[in-house]
Amino acid sequence: MSSPSSAMAVPVLLPRHVAVLLLAGVATLFAGNHVAARLAFDEGTGLLLAVLVRSAVALAVLIVLFLAQGKRLVLPAGARRWQLLAGLMVAVQSLCLYSAVARIPVVVALLLMNTFPIQLALLTWALGGPRPTLRAALIMAVILAGLVVVLDVPTLVASPQALGEEWLTGVAFGLGAATAFSFALWITEHRLAEVGSTLRSLLTMLTVLVAMLLAGAMSLVPGGMALPASATGWAGLVSLAVLYSVAFSVLFISVPRLEMARNAPVMNVEPVASLALGYLVLGQMLSGIQLIGGGIVLGGIVLLSLSRRP
Repeated sequence: MSSPSSAMAVPVLLPRHVAVLLLAGVATLFAGNHVAARLAFDEGTGLLLAVLVRSAVALAVLIVLFLAQGKRLVLPAGARRWQLLAGLMVAVQSLCLYSAVARIPVVVALLLMNTFPIQLALLTWALGGPRPTLRAALIMAVILAGLVVVLDVPTLVASPQALGEEWLTGVAFGLGAATAFSFALWITEHRLAEVGSTLRSLLTMLTVLVAMLLAGAMSLVPGGMALPASATGWAGLVSLAVLYSVAFSVLFISVPRLEMARNAPVMNVEPVASLALGYLVLGQMLSGIQLIGGGIVLGGIVLLSLSRRP
């Protein structure tokens, strides 16, 4: 018979409707973080400063959690360089995603970012993992077709000047964010499995913070540390940090009770929430055909995430 301490160690799962509502709320907060970021960027806020502030607040939360859990700052042998690389990949992902948000509609940036399951499946295969199943490959093809519609590729091909240079740059950054995140996930799964989640998250956020400080000190991104030029910009900067940290904290603390293997697809509501918030706060709106394409992408991502094996 198990002891009381071992019984207490097993977290009690939340009712599914509560877990789904909580995950939908977290996804909405993450979407709000990106909308607030665009608001800040439109008012002159530097890209590095935005990531720096967000990372600093999240790191403070993680330090509190780490100390409260009584964890030890010890990494397994050989994990240090992989942990550093994972942190750098997350730093690149953060910069690329915010760079995309600053140039194209938030919902388009997030749809591009959410192609990371495709890139992760292909990366895993390329590095010796299982080949994607035929079903997964077909779903990926549908997602890519949806992206062609969302990105208005026919217009871009017919008249490259119609959408502008910022559009192409934003799309490249969005896809770059997904690539960097895919590498971070692969490293986490295959090289950092023995590192506790709290310690791994703390060191990752610390790496992002230090990377932003170094990039700012070296002026690697022109205007990267620029302060907001208005009260609206300051509100956006504060909001992005608060929204991200609240969402991150709630998700991190609640994960053991959320049955993520079953409920994780709910997080794909983030692009939908960003569409609504982007319209209400920023006045951003996609055309009817782009909305259809976005629905195809989102549906495909949900189906892919529900697959037992990529």
